[in-house]
Amino acid sequence: MTNRTVAARYARALFDVIQPGQDLRQAEADLTGFQDLVNGHDTLSRVLANPAVPALRKRAIVAALLNRLKNFLPSVERLIRLLSDRDRLGLLPDIIGSYRKRLREHFGVVEAHVTTVQPLDPKQLAAVEGRLSEASGRKVEMSTSVDPTILGGIVARLGTTVYDGSVANHLERMRNNLLET
Repeated sequence: MTNRTVAARYARALFDVIQPGQDLRQAEADLTGFQDLVNGHDTLSRVLANPAVPALRKRAIVAALLNRLKNFLPSVERLIRLLSDRDRLGLLPDIIGSYRKRLREHFGVVEAHVTTVQPLDPKQLAAVEGRLSEASGRKVEMSTSVDPTILGGIVARLGTTVYDGSVANHLERMRNNLLET
């Protein structure tokens, strides 16, 4: 089983055990906060990732950290302790990614990535986001990038669907049509 598959199972389990009335987004924030804490301290990160450090020592470090950070949801704390016990803290970034994906699905949100030849102003961004939301029937979380090689137009990736309205793509299709005849 791959690490991503295992991480997806941990994320699904966490999502399923969050108690009614507890904030699903708080669990994401707690996971991310713990990961940021570990990543923010080079020595701590190296110790927890080092296979030569005994699992018992890692458990003690994680327990001390969690005791100091007392504001975590109990289910998140149990998951972090479980990962520590099984020496699987390295899965945490993949678990966070899988949990975020599950959270977006739960709230009916789809990710979109938009590429343009130059940065869009806020009004244009809002218009593109609105059109993508209409096309998907869901709320859109949008990220953008700039790529001068598309020459003009827009390329939007909405989930796994790509809408390519770039000038470069139109020119390529025209070229292929002319070569076919």
